[in-house]
Amino acid sequence: MFVRNGTLRLMTIIQALLLGIVEGITEFLPISSTGHLILTSHLLQISQTEFLKSFEVAIQLGAILSVVVLYGQSLLKSPTVILRVLAAFIPTAIIGFIFHDIVKEILLESVQTVLWSLFIGGIVLLLFERFHHETSHATASLENITYKQALTIGLFQSLALVPGVSRAAATIIGGLLLGISRKTIVEFSFLLAIPTMLAATGLDLLKTGASFTNQEFGLLAVGFVTAFLVALIAIRWLLSYITKHSFTVFGWYRVLVGGIGLVVILL
Repeated sequence: MFVRNGTLRLMTIIQALLLGIVEGITEFLPISSTGHLILTSHLLQISQTEFLKSFEVAIQLGAILSVVVLYGQSLLKSPTVILRVLAAFIPTAIIGFIFHDIVKEILLESVQTVLWSLFIGGIVLLLFERFHHETSHATASLENITYKQALTIGLFQSLALVPGVSRAAATIIGGLLLGISRKTIVEFSFLLAIPTMLAATGLDLLKTGASFTNQEFGLLAVGFVTAFLVALIAIRWLLSYITKHSFTVFGWYRVLVGGIGLVVILL
């Protein structure tokens, strides 16, 4: 199921479309879009080339651009929020730049890392939802997030350099621990994704983009646009969902996927 053995194929347009759909659905959920892209590419038996690794990074920017469409106008009206987002981006930018090559060359090829991260992260999410209780004094607006909170959230986001951890889960749990309301930290997580993925995609394409063929850029465009369109729907659904539910279902989902995957590859 997750093993590399067998005949591996180059990516097709249909596969690029499927990966774009997976990215659009999972980017803003606490289940790790990168982890799901890695697992999906293995299930589709796509060859683990440098292009595939860059593809898995770049199409995430497509999903992130849906945030710009939905929040861009209101964001431009609030310099305070922009500064908080940029402050939160700083730790991720520094740590991501330092460990970029290690992540891409080693961790992005490790299915076991993804599965263990999903499994352990699911348990953490379940325990967190079991014992965390939001107070009436929780920070309820983006403008009221402090720089100290923003920087700490950025450190939490850096944990998502490990595939399977989930950028959304790390930032949301970090924000909730810091006393920020659930809806507010989810929205902040959306916004923080903009500079994070712009930087990640820019750095990756700067290092590897010159080697891509026209066909590969075409596949990248298919995945990019698909992720963008699907994410527009996913964001609206998640904001509606969190007003009535916790993230417990996502915790159980992570445990199930990670656990079954580990059983398959370890037996």
